[in-house]
Amino acid sequence: MSSHRPPASRPQALAVPLSALLRWVYLILALLFLLLGVIGIFMPVLPTTPFILLSAWAAARSSPRLLTWLEEHTAFGPMIRDWRRGGVVRRRSKWVATLVMGASGAYLLLSSHPRWAAWLAITCMSAVALWLWRRPEQPADEADNTV
Repeated sequence: MSSHRPPASRPQALAVPLSALLRWVYLILALLFLLLGVIGIFMPVLPTTPFILLSAWAAARSSPRLLTWLEEHTAFGPMIRDWRRGGVVRRRSKWVATLVMGASGAYLLLSSHPRWAAWLAITCMSAVALWLWRRPEQPADEADNTV
């Protein structure tokens, strides 16, 4: 079993305790986002990383056990830690996302979807790609050590 992360790497606890109902809502959201993230592994049009990050966010408000599992997961843990360390998105993830969005755009243009819908989706994917490539590729503390 992997070692636990130091408490400093976790988001701060909420100042006001949540009601039981609100904790259940956050837990359901965490599980829904996790399910969508896992589906995204196998379906190229559904992104994995944003859903896993949303799952960790909701789990931090509802389930310490689920949050710990996400943080210690071999695939999900690194992306959560990278995001917490300055919104980092690794270069490999950027390339995979860009290639998948490009393939999705090409599919939309070549399929029988309405042209306006294809171009609207391509415009949205282009905006996401632009934002994505502007994210840092390594945490600032690692970037300082490589100079």
